[in-house]
Amino acid sequence: MSSTHKSEPAYIHIILILIIVGLTYLLIQVAILEPQRILEQERYWKEESRLRMTNIKQLEILYKEKFGKYTDNFDSLFNLFRKNPELQAKADSLFKPLKHGQFVLDSLRWSPKSHTQYILKIDTTVTADSVFTKSGRFLRIDTSVVIGQTYYLECPDGYGFIGDINNPAKVNQTSWGEK
Repeated sequence: MSSTHKSEPAYIHIILILIIVGLTYLLIQVAILEPQRILEQERYWKEESRLRMTNIKQLEILYKEKFGKYTDNFDSLFNLFRKNPELQAKADSLFKPLKHGQFVLDSLRWSPKSHTQYILKIDTTVTADSVFTKSGRFLRIDTSVVIGQTYYLECPDGYGFIGDINNPAKVNQTSWGEK
């Protein structure tokens, strides 16, 4: 008796090898390359966001030097720069270049990841004081309002903040430890 042994056709082996190669490629993409790309993108957004916030901080410092208070209005900050040729001439020394290498004023208000505006707040302190005559008779209540002695700038994507409305000692301090 002769035994006939049928072997599988070669095209089945070729198809299986192609499937194995394809699945290996997919596994490398999903397990190694894609997470690295995501981490790299996240690192870029974090660094870019912090550079933008540092430049906004510098604008706030310049604004306070000129007007004696901080502002919570991005347009006021940007107009301070746009309307001052001396500041524009010193832009390279005053501001940090963004990740792509340039200082772009109009991009500062937007977080690079979500393209939402940074959260910018200033303090408002209301002080009430009673005024009495020398004989002790009540005259009136004097109220004074002080605006903009501290500010708070926060990234909407969670990459940090600068300042503290409630603590003047932290007025230009970054949450990531930069001076």
